[in-house]
Amino acid sequence: MSTLIDRDELQRLRREEQAQLVEVLSAGEFDDEHLPGAINIPLKKLDAEATATLDRHGPLVVYCYDHQ
Repeated sequence: MSTLIDRDELQRLRREEQAQLVEVLSAGEFDDEHLPGAINIPLKKLDAEATATLDRHGPLVVYCYDHQ
């Protein structure tokens, strides 16, 4: 189930529920800028194998920070 959240909800999820962050931009763009604590799984590689290590029992925030 996906849910659109705002910045305040993201901060709450990180603080209270230790939400995982997944940035889906390319590795190069991820290296340039990403949220603290985020991991990188580029969208083109987002599949069952790439996500196997994620904790499925807590909140997972998947985002794409495109500053253009």
